Amino acid sequence: MYMPYTSNPKMPRIRMDAVKLIRSGWSYRKVANHTGYPIGTLSKWVKKAELYGGLWIPTNSSKPLHHPNELSDEIVEKIVEQRLKRNRCAEVVHQELINQGIFVSLSSVKRTLKRRHLLKERSPWKRWHQSGERPLASEAGSLVEIDTIHIVPRPVFRFYVYTLIDVYSRWAYAKTVERMNTHKTIGFVKEAQRISPFKFSTLQSDHGPEFSVYFSENIKLPHRHIRVRKPNDNAHLERFNRTLQEECLNRVYPSVKNYQKAINEYLPYYNNERLHLGLDLKTPQNRFQAID
Repeated sequence: MYMPYTSNPKMPRIRMDAVKLIRSGWSYRKVANHTGYPIGTLSKWVKKAELYGGLWIPTNSSKPLHHPNELSDEIVEKIVEQRLKRNRCAEVVHQELINQGIFVSLSSVKRTLKRRHLLKERSPWKRWHQSGERPLASEAGSLVEIDTIHIVPRPVFRFYVYTLIDVYSRWAYAKTVERMNTHKTIGFVKEAQRISPFKFSTLQSDHGPEFSVYFSENIKLPHRHIRVRKPNDNAHLERFNRTLQEECLNRVYPSVKNYQKAINEYLPYYNNERLHLGLDLKTPQNRFQAID
């Protein structure tokens, strides 16, 4: 007994070979005995061969074209329209439709938005990170924030700037790299630790791939992640990134060499001379002197 659908990759060619035998003068019965396929099946193949007119007869999907309980085109368009109007999440779209008298399940709304590629789906490669309570920045090194700036000067060219700041003293460090991965992230933190005048106690980062589980396990320091889609948890570093770009990086042509040279000249000024509003118009160096 032959199944109506097959995944055999050779079937398109087999069907066309059978049709060629019939066209050459063989009877349906003779071709059926030769190939082992029923006469009715061969007759369908001949009709399909006239339709496709190629070197093979493709295997069509066995997926049904319609479902008896499928949403009407009108409701589907209402779901899409509501999503595009304010770009709200599926739960909000679902409730707004109910408020309009359109009753449809939440799963149907999510499924429709997914088929139209209107949902921001979570990457299957990204793990959720459970973080403990955020430590207080009571002394230098007690909370050190780390991040990465993506530099894309041209569509086919990209490089990165690692940044790090101590929340208590505002002491900062940065480095430019051509490629970004966990190994380079670990090297950056170790390099910053060697240069810094204090020891790091806790690192805090976002959920980027460069701060993965491998980084947490091999950095040999307590490492916590901020809340998902809450960049304000790293507000001190986000502000430093902006300052670094406005006062330093935007002044030079974007390249790894130029950026690193500019950073090397800017960091001593930032850490030793620049007055910080967050430190009552003092510098990170003044902060250390006050501790001493």
